[in-house]
Amino acid sequence: MSTTVASVSAPAELERGSRLGNRIFYLLCLAAALSIGVLLVLVAYQLYEGSHLAMKQFGWSFLVHSTWDPVNEEFGALPFIFGTFVTSAIALLIAVPLSVGTAIYLTDLAPLWLRQPLVSVIEMLASVPSVIWGLWAVFVLIPWLRVGLFPLLQKWLGFLPFFRGPIYGIGILTAGIIVAIMILPIVTSVSREVLRSVPNLQREAAYGLGATRWEVTRIAVLSYARRGIFGAAVLGLGRALGETMAVTMVIGNNPEIARSLFAPGSTLASVIANEFTEANSNMHLSVLFELGLVLLGLTIIINIVAQFMIRAISSPETRRA
Repeated sequence: MSTTVASVSAPAELERGSRLGNRIFYLLCLAAALSIGVLLVLVAYQLYEGSHLAMKQFGWSFLVHSTWDPVNEEFGALPFIFGTFVTSAIALLIAVPLSVGTAIYLTDLAPLWLRQPLVSVIEMLASVPSVIWGLWAVFVLIPWLRVGLFPLLQKWLGFLPFFRGPIYGIGILTAGIIVAIMILPIVTSVSREVLRSVPNLQREAAYGLGATRWEVTRIAVLSYARRGIFGAAVLGLGRALGETMAVTMVIGNNPEIARSLFAPGSTLASVIANEFTEANSNMHLSVLFELGLVLLGLTIIINIVAQFMIRAISSPETRRA
């Protein structure tokens, strides 16, 4: 009888120990996940505290004024918001078509022996530091743009106000191009995963109806994954908004709103990187903190939208992607 009781109690003790271990593991994972949110809240709180003086002085008008004069303590964030969105828009216009085309080729068109080497190259491009891209742009990209591409754009598109004015090499368009190169691996990787999640039944059904390879890609693949691709583009936009070093090195850092894309400009991230160590007054420092808070808010909103768009794909398989 005692042997039977001992044999029954042993599994019960093991089950209680297993439940305790599972509970501890769950709490540790929960603490790790919450620590990320706590860190984000602490960063936002520090930026808010640092920008309190500027908020009190300028209020919401800070976001719509274009004057930037640290000597007279007149500050407006509009030129930097403008430069941030323009460079990001240029980067998306260049990077998204290239990224989607590359993802389609890697998913449906490339031979099997070539896919993994190309994927490895794309992943390595994503790991190149920002300052390296900036140095490459200064010594290689800008000289070529100044004597090659930009004169051609001015010749053929000079009737548009965006492509008029003197060509310096550095400027808003150059910053947009270098950001496009930097976000291309990210958008390509996410788009590739989204396209891989499209069920093969979609492709087989289209082929069975007599569709060509291009029609299968357009109708069965891209139409199915369009929301996920849009989410990948928004993720790339979130990266473009906060890009700092490479943009600082090539944009020209001029705190004015220019009509021409060839003209120098500035972004939220670049002005913070340029002037934070040189701020010699409490108001100037507080204004830079407020610019950081604006940039953080924009980045959070963009990433939230991207997550919703990626999860909005209709089938369970693509949601898991």
